[in-house]
Amino acid sequence: MPRSVHKRGYAVLNAEDDHVYGMRKLVDGQIALFSMHEDNERVQRHSEDGGVSCVYENGYITIMKGKWKVRVEKVTNVPITFGGRAGFMIQNALTATLACFVHGVSIEDLRNGLSTFTAGTAQTPGRLNFIEIGNFTVLMDYAHNPAGLNALIKFITKLPYKHRTVILNGTGDRRDDDIREMGRICAENFEKIVIRRGNYLRGRDENEMYRLLEEGINSDGRKPAVKIVPESREAVRYALTHARKGELIVTLGDRVREDIEIVKQFRDEMNPILSAD
Repeated sequence: MPRSVHKRGYAVLNAEDDHVYGMRKLVDGQIALFSMHEDNERVQRHSEDGGVSCVYENGYITIMKGKWKVRVEKVTNVPITFGGRAGFMIQNALTATLACFVHGVSIEDLRNGLSTFTAGTAQTPGRLNFIEIGNFTVLMDYAHNPAGLNALIKFITKLPYKHRTVILNGTGDRRDDDIREMGRICAENFEKIVIRRGNYLRGRDENEMYRLLEEGINSDGRKPAVKIVPESREAVRYALTHARKGELIVTLGDRVREDIEIVKQFRDEMNPILSAD
């Protein structure tokens, strides 16, 4: 929370989000802003006042302060952005770059870190974890609200897969409309939907969760194939067993590490010779 920032510290805030930007009033220390747009008015004012910002500028992760500007690294050279296709990962890189810079990390070290850090099941579980299995691909991500899912959709629609399936579950402490919206977004963007119970019902009945998700799915007007498989392991294995050539299967897991193990086990069962190496 911004209130916890030390007087000599920095709060790194999203200049594009009104609520987050408003938190600057709660900060006793200094603030640093980031934005996907270098011409963001809040960033411009902040820089003119001598504040530090990090922006996505002409394809680069760029640090700004006053009239001073330095391009740290081109996003296509930053592995976690997947060639610049994953906008939300660019945002993550902006945030990390800014936080490190205000703590004294050199531009050279920032550039080296950005260009060598890779997303994977070991380093970043739940953040765009891809596993290839035969002629289809599994993507595991922790997109657990409509905003996160929409950001993920923007990314995967840029990928060259012929078919898309999603393994979906709701989180119990979300609003009814948010749970419905998760279903609606999936119906709009996936041909097949496998619904599972999930691990965090938080007081809700699982049948209520299924109903809300299906209401959202049906509200879109499209007719994706929907299958309810309550247990996570069975749901994942069902989707993988029925995968089509050139398909992307997306798991929206609340316990991503478990999904990773299930998918890896399935892959190894299909490739016993490779897994033995």
